[in-house]
Amino acid sequence: MELYKYQGAGNDFLIADNRDGAILHGEAAAYGCGDMMLPPARIAELCDRRYGIGADGLMLLENADDADFRMVYYNSDGSGGMMCGNGGRCIVAFADRCGTDGLDFIAADGPHSAMILSRSGKSCTVRLKMKDVRGIYTRGEDGLVGYFLDTGTRHFVRQVGTLSEYDVFSEGRRIRYREEFAPIGTNVNFVEPYDGLLHVRTYEKGVEDETFACGTGITASAIAMWHDVAAHPERGSQYNGVFRTAESGRIHVDVKALRDYLSVDFIPADDGADDVWLTGPAVYVGKIIV
Repeated sequence: MELYKYQGAGNDFLIADNRDGAILHGEAAAYGCGDMMLPPARIAELCDRRYGIGADGLMLLENADDADFRMVYYNSDGSGGMMCGNGGRCIVAFADRCGTDGLDFIAADGPHSAMILSRSGKSCTVRLKMKDVRGIYTRGEDGLVGYFLDTGTRHFVRQVGTLSEYDVFSEGRRIRYREEFAPIGTNVNFVEPYDGLLHVRTYEKGVEDETFACGTGITASAIAMWHDVAAHPERGSQYNGVFRTAESGRIHVDVKALRDYLSVDFIPADDGADDVWLTGPAVYVGKIIV
């Protein structure tokens, strides 16, 4: 099996071309064996950073009747059924490399459009249309203060102080498993606005750890904080009206690079956001034969 590794802002993925349907996955692979089978346990093995190749997730590029291709996404623990923003940009870059007719695709949360804005060596900048968001739920009870919304994956967003020192793993894990989010759980984002930017660190379910970046989480955080300012206009000055940028804690890039390459544009709605676009890097790392 040929796998291609990509990373988007430090969020890394294994991708395979399955347009011929030779790779069996999900229920089709549950009881099979062989090199072309990808049951959840095999996906977890491949994504393991010590005993496998290592990745935050695995994706398959497949044919679709009503789009240029289908994006099938699995977390590093083998669970699936959700959208991934950074993964979406990476599979767009991979689809372009594979010569698909276009870059409109279907994911678990519905249709997406994308375009490649620029290329430089193994890296390209991809502009990806995310789903329209409906339903932003404010939480303020029982120690759970923040916003809950779905940007293709469920996210809880909490504003904190001194984000660089915050215990993202412990608090993120505690919230991820709270009863009100069961049985699916939720990703958890901790945000801090400063220097006119929205800085974000994310605990991802399925990875069960903090990841270097989360596209759907950055999108959720930007939308949630816009609504926070709408509800509390007296706080507006600390954001300088800028909701286009985010920094995911351990991404080793400077603020200017984030301003240029990790932006979220959206038109706010009363209970969500329309016309949501996520723009950022997709970088080809290499090819692996397993």
